[in-house]
Parts: sequence; C-alpha cells; structure tokens
Amino acid sequence: MAGLRSYGDPCGIARALDLVGERWALLVVRELLLGPKRFTDLRTGLPGASPNVLSQRLRELEQAGIVQRRKLGPPAGIWVYGLTDWGLELEPVVLDLARWGSRSRSVPTAELSVDALILALKTTFDPHAADGLRAIYELRLGEERFRVEVADGRIDVARGVTDHPDATIEADAATLRSLVFGGRELADVLPSCGLKVEGDRQAVMRFLRLFPRPQPTPTGAPG
Repeated sequence: MAGLRSYGDPCGIARALDLVGERWALLVVRELLLGPKRFTDLRTGLPGASPNVLSQRLRELEQAGIVQRRKLGPPAGIWVYGLTDWGLELEPVVLDLARWGSRSRSVPTAELSVDALILALKTTFDPHAADGLRAIYELRLGEERFRVEVADGRIDVARGVTDHPDATIEADAATLRSLVFGGRELADVLPSCGLKVEGDRQAVMRFLRLFPRPQPTPTGAPG
C-alpha cells in the first residue's frame, strides 16, 4: 500500500508485519475481534491513539482488506468498522500473542479496555478448573454486554445480551479484573464499586476462579 513502509522480505512473517506491524494496528484488530464498532468506541478502547493516527490505521487496514467500513441499517443508520473474513483469521494469532505477552514481567499500570479484558478471559481460561461446570453468564460492563458460556472444558464469548443466563455479573472493567486476576474476594467488593451479582452465586464464584494469572517468564540464562 502506498505510504506504508515495507520490509521488502518475501517471508510470510515480514509480509504480515507489512500489513499489521504499524503502531496501533494490531490493537485496532483486538478491539474489533468481538464485533464492529463506531469510531468513537474505538477511541474509547484505544485512548492513547490520537484521532489522526487511529484514522490513518483504519484507512491502511481497510486498504489491506483487513477492516471494512459499513453503514448499519435503520433504525441505527451509523457507520461502523468491522473485520473482514480475512481480518477475523487474525484472532488465533492475536490470542496466542496475548498469551505470550502476558508472561512478560513488565506490566503497565493503565487499565485494560473492556474488549481487552474479555479477550484476556479467553486467553487465560483453564479447562481443568472448569471441569464439570456448565453455565451461561451475562457480563455487564458499563454499556457493554457479553454472553459467556462455559461447558465441556470450553469457553465461548460473544457480544450481546443473554436470554435466561444462570448468573449475571455487573461491574466496571477494573473491578472485574481485580476479581479475576487480582485475587480480590467477591464479598469484599459487593458493598462498593457498583458490583451487582444476580442468579447462581456459586456459579459466579466458580467463574471467577477459571482464569489463573500467567506465570512470568524466568529471567536470566539457565544455570
């Protein structure tokens, strides 16, 4: 694509980086893996990216056939960005990269975006901890809704409301992150932080223990 730097290397890795190796490009993909978003929603998920840079990345990804812009039908009538079928093929790549990167000893203090937190649940899910659990949850994170099903040692996540969930968890992303990854106890959070739990409380307690924190990579050379 005109204007983009290229490694000029025929290797598939180099060619992939030619397309998604620019700053913020893969994070745009991350924000769209769970469904289309408006530009303002992308800005919310990527507050460190200036509007001009974000617009440029979206144009480049659109030109590459990774992202497409389309107008929703009535009554919405708004423009959104979404991944193409080829763009969606990046999901396992992004999730594996997240698993690898989560073992880094360097952890920035910024909060996770809502979508980044949901993807973190997918990448840290422990099927052994979920043995025998079959439950459907609705996560309510601000205005966002997610349907989460745990069954047969698998987790499936989709954006949207849920009919007759076994349990619902309503919180902001920071609070849910502290419960799942920070070792915070549910009973300690209920009186504050706007956390609301409905339905099967035991299923909620079980859910919060399905996501062990990745062990940091060892430092130094083996002795």
